[in-house]
Amino acid sequence: MSPMANLKSPFTPTSVCFFCVFLLLLLGGVAESRTHKRDVKALNEIKSSLGWRVVYAWVGDDPCGDSDFKPWTGVICSQQGDYRVVTELKVYAVSIVGPFPTAVTNLLDLTTLDLHSNKLTGPIPPQIGKLKHLRSLNLRWNKLQDVIPPEIGELKKLTHLQLSFNSLKGEIPTELADLPELRYLYLHENHFVGKVPPELGNLPNLRHLDVSNNYLTGTIRDMIRNTGNCFPSLRNLYLNNNHLTGGVPEQLANLSNLEILYLSYNKMSGIVPAKISTIPRLTYLYIDHNSFSGRMPDVFYQHPYLKEIYVDGNLFKQGTESKGTHKVLEVADTEFL
Repeated sequence: MSPMANLKSPFTPTSVCFFCVFLLLLLGGVAESRTHKRDVKALNEIKSSLGWRVVYAWVGDDPCGDSDFKPWTGVICSQQGDYRVVTELKVYAVSIVGPFPTAVTNLLDLTTLDLHSNKLTGPIPPQIGKLKHLRSLNLRWNKLQDVIPPEIGELKKLTHLQLSFNSLKGEIPTELADLPELRYLYLHENHFVGKVPPELGNLPNLRHLDVSNNYLTGTIRDMIRNTGNCFPSLRNLYLNNNHLTGGVPEQLANLSNLEILYLSYNKMSGIVPAKISTIPRLTYLYIDHNSFSGRMPDVFYQHPYLKEIYVDGNLFKQGTESKGTHKVLEVADTEFL
C-alpha cells in the first residue's frame, strides 16, 4: 500500500460544503449591481422631505430594489456599467406639499421627471439645469411661483415641457429657444406677462405651443417673423385669453403645418385676411370675442379641412356666421407622456 493512502484529505464533506456556500455568496456579491451612491443619497433626501403618502411605499435601503424589496414606487432604474442609476422619477398626484425638492437635481441620469398634480410651492430651482439627459419635465398642476429659471435652457435633450396650472410669473424666457429638441411647450394658466419671444419661432421641432390664460401683450406680428422658416413644425397655437392687440398678419399663413389657431378673448382688431385660408390643414379657427370687423372671406367656409370657425363676440358685418360646434379638441396627454 502506498504511504499516501494513509493520509487523510484536509477537505471533509462539511468543509467543502461551507467553501461552496462562501464561493456562491462571494460571486453573488460581485454579480449583484448596486444603485449609485449619489442616487441613493438624493432619493433619501427627497424621501425625508415628502409626505407620508410617498414614504410608506418607499421601503428598503436600495431605491432600485434588491432581493428583499421591490423598487420604490415611481422610481425606474437602468444599468450603467457596474451600477444602476435612476432614469425616471414619477411621483404625481400624491399631495406632496412644500418647496420643489432640490435633491432631485442630483439625479444626473434622469430622462423623465414627473411631479404633476401635487402642491409644490416656491420657485423651480436653477439647479434644474444640471439634468442634462432630461427629455420630459412635467410640473403641471402645482403651486410653483416666481420666474422660469434661465438655466432651463441648458436641457438640450428636452422634448416635452409642461409647466401649466401654476403661479409662475415674469416674462417667458428666451432661453427656451435654446432647446433644439423641444416639441411640446405648455405654459398656460400662469401669470406670465410681456410678449411671446419671437425666438421660439427658431425651434425646428416645436409642434404645440400653449401660452393661453396669461397676461401676455403685444401682437402676433411681434412673434411671427417675416424672414426665415418661422415655426416650421408648429401644428397647434394657443394664444387665447391674453391681452394681445393688433390684427391677424398675412405672414401667419407661412405656418404651413398649422392645424389649430386659437385667438379667442384678446383685444385684437382689423379684418381677417383671406390668405390665412391657404394654410392647407387648418382645422380649428377660433377668433371669437375680439374686435375683428368686416366680413369673413367665403374661402374659409370652402376650406376642405376647416371643421370649426368661431367668430362670435366681434364687430363683423351682419351675416358672418360661425361653423361647427365651437369646441376645440385638447391635445391628448399621451402625446406628452
